Amino acid sequence: MRSRSPIPATSPSTPRPADVARLAVVTLYGRAGCHLCEEARAGLEALRRDGLRFTLREVDIESDRELHRRLLELIPVVEVDGARVSELLFDADRVRSRLDTFPA
Repeated sequence: MRSRSPIPATSPSTPRPADVARLAVVTLYGRAGCHLCEEARAGLEALRRDGLRFTLREVDIESDRELHRRLLELIPVVEVDGARVSELLFDADRVRSRLDTFPA
């Protein structure tokens, strides 16, 4: 029988899962040719430049008939971890406020 190497212990420099902050997921619902959607994307990029960290997920409402039906007159719609925080006109303050609740 072959002996196994011991599993190395976590060193102080190796982050444990509890030590790693989870990034919020920001979802931008929009479609091609939507100037308000472009403005929302630019606003989200500005928030990143200001130091807010998040994962950006973009969803084209044209790819799903139900999304298109529900959101066409509301886009751009921005959600932070599934909670809607902005629609039609991008509200950077509301998005920032919601993102500020996540650990840095």
